[in-house]
Amino acid sequence: MGKVPAPQGPYSPWVKAGGFIYVSGQGPVDIDTGEPFLGDIARQTGMTLDNVAAVLADAGAGLADVVKTTVFLTDINDFAPMNEVYTRYFGQSKPARSTVQVAKLPLGINVEIEAVAADPAAGIGIERLGG
Repeated sequence: MGKVPAPQGPYSPWVKAGGFIYVSGQGPVDIDTGEPFLGDIARQTGMTLDNVAAVLADAGAGLADVVKTTVFLTDINDFAPMNEVYTRYFGQSKPARSTVQVAKLPLGINVEIEAVAADPAAGIGIERLGG
């Protein structure tokens, strides 16, 4: 396994099945120290997506292969700054997405993102509305 955030429980950072890669929820955790970043939501989102990208790379994929994400926020009022950072990371690939507010996330973080990606090794094509 490459350099990915260490799981904070009994789960795999990624699982391949049926031509897809399922990425467990990632948060703003420093890969080197395992410590969460608890400040600004924009920075938390960037760190979280860096971790999603690291897990995908370990599985042989990238952000452009993502077909679905779920974003968990502890405060839906953070949607705009989260969305601004999210847009920069995904650019034109625009996966399907759900965003929900939750009461609490592990380690006191304010954002967690899980993803499903098409496994490039499986040769699955991706078609997107408008792209």
